[in-house]
Amino acid sequence: MPRRTAPRASPAVLRPDQIESFAAGGDELVTGEAVALDLRPTSVILRGAGVVIDYLAYVALLIGLIVLIGLLNEGGVLDDALSQAFLIGAVGFSLIVVPAIVETASRGRSLGRLAVGARIVRTDGGAIGFRHALTRSLVGLLEIVFTTGGLAFVVALLNGSSRRLGDLMAGTYSRNERVSKRTTVAHGVPVPLLPWAEVADVARLPEGLARRIASFLQQAPRLSPTSRLRIAAELADEAGPFVSPPPSAEPELVLAGIAAVRRDREAAALAREAALLDRLRPALTGTVGGFPRR
Repeated sequence: MPRRTAPRASPAVLRPDQIESFAAGGDELVTGEAVALDLRPTSVILRGAGVVIDYLAYVALLIGLIVLIGLLNEGGVLDDALSQAFLIGAVGFSLIVVPAIVETASRGRSLGRLAVGARIVRTDGGAIGFRHALTRSLVGLLEIVFTTGGLAFVVALLNGSSRRLGDLMAGTYSRNERVSKRTTVAHGVPVPLLPWAEVADVARLPEGLARRIASFLQQAPRLSPTSRLRIAAELADEAGPFVSPPPSAEPELVLAGIAAVRRDREAAALAREAALLDRLRPALTGTVGGFPRR
């Protein structure tokens, strides 16, 4: 029976100021299924633009309801007291209920967020529910409507993930889903390590260590020489128990060689598995002569 593995979001490519802590085993956002997430916050400017678009739509709905209530009042359908009650209800419906319903039904999206490429998610990366959306709408009435967005702007500036007060209270997060495509560089075996690669035995690396090595190799040119050498030495020492015989080269060349050997051998193993399945496919999918294929 084929082994099934849980899908994992692509690991973040770290900034130079993050690599040191990451190489030392720093924290990262991980779900209950041990899935490392790459959540990129939406900037304050983009969030502000999305809020303006959303509330223009909500205010337009509110104006339409006010006009409708006024027409019903003038036509004698509603008296003044009932009209006042309906006006209060229209404000709550347009600025609280509708935003909550829209966010819940669209799983964190709205008209403004579609425009800026954002989505509201839980802090663990999951889809929000009605409770989260309602909390954000109720608090948004204070920090966006009553303060004209001033309170939300200040709170978003005071935290690194641009979360407004409603996000902090609801446990949500605005994820930027419209990011540029990241290009990766495939490192080959360094020339000085070619003889070693032919006889080397490189065991499967732990997932966390493999990600840290890959992130370091991508970001190494941006590091200062001192940090680059020190982090490479730490990662090479950590990967040493999985390599036999140990290569004699600079730590960064060692990491590039280990990553290239593992990649090439895993690719070869996958190719052999695919070839074996191709040979077995006639026996696995074939049917008895004359038996209908379903």
